[in-house]
Amino acid sequence: MQQFKAMQVTESADGKFQAAIVERGVNELLEGDTLIKVRYSSLNYKDALSFSGNKGVTRQYPHTPGIDAAGTVISSDSSNFKAGDEVIVIGYDLGMNTSGGFGQAIRVPAEWVVKRPEGLSLKESMVLGTAGFTAALCIEKLIINGAKPDDGKVLVTGASGGVGMVAVALLSKLGYSVSASTGKEQAHSILKQLGADEIVDRSSLSEENSRPMLKEDWAAAVDVVGGHTLSNVIKSLRYGGSVAACGLVQSPAFEATVLPFILRGVNLLGVDSVQLPITVKFALWHKLAVEWKLDNLDEICTEIGFDDLESSLNQVLNGGANGRFVLDLNS
Repeated sequence: MQQFKAMQVTESADGKFQAAIVERGVNELLEGDTLIKVRYSSLNYKDALSFSGNKGVTRQYPHTPGIDAAGTVISSDSSNFKAGDEVIVIGYDLGMNTSGGFGQAIRVPAEWVVKRPEGLSLKESMVLGTAGFTAALCIEKLIINGAKPDDGKVLVTGASGGVGMVAVALLSKLGYSVSASTGKEQAHSILKQLGADEIVDRSSLSEENSRPMLKEDWAAAVDVVGGHTLSNVIKSLRYGGSVAACGLVQSPAFEATVLPFILRGVNLLGVDSVQLPITVKFALWHKLAVEWKLDNLDEICTEIGFDDLESSLNQVLNGGANGRFVLDLNS
């Protein structure tokens, strides 16, 4: 492979950004010891930010976004991989300042690469992608910190997004009673199909509340929203409950007092999927391929090709997406 197709975002002299599907050369890729032919990628909010020219995500343009990629090794200097191995790459610098999965080829360090575990196809790995992987990390942290199905309801905020939908499905599979919070009425049906026991209107959690503590509602929670929502979730946790926080859709800032922590013994758990050691990533991918394997991934997936990529990224950027967009780089 010498030439490949990719989305490329360029910055004009007047500071505007424009995306186009172009032909690129493999020799244009940054240095790395593992060259991969990408078959599938997926769309995340961070990709939409990079696509729109957000310098907090991507410093220099032209650039190919895509923080997720799954495909086949073309060549590698690492003894851990050989040509033909099917692999997954998420996180680290992929798609941020390193050309990402919206191109048919990537070149990355071997330390970023995980072999596809048996039981999970390349496409399934990208239906999950960073979003689904993050949802699984949140749930794993809740379990490590003692959350059990018999404890009571588990809240998932931002439930109509990629992280939220996978979290709802995984929690339901593991026997938890799930309360899914969303402001999108059109998502109610799919959330119920994924296993949500009840739908909570987003507005009941998203408004500022000056009370230091609220009624104990949730045994645990997965929060992708931040802001007032995270503050209200912390105030509403049952004694000893935990919330795994992994997002900032509403705001990166939130206000809280120490009272829920010292009177109810609640826990705020931070979750990061980007810089995890590769051994930890492999172990969780294996779990998602076996005991945590979801059989309803197609229900949350919309498959797209290059022709649909720009419009789909705009949907993600504007909060109009439900579930996951998966990019087939062969179409």
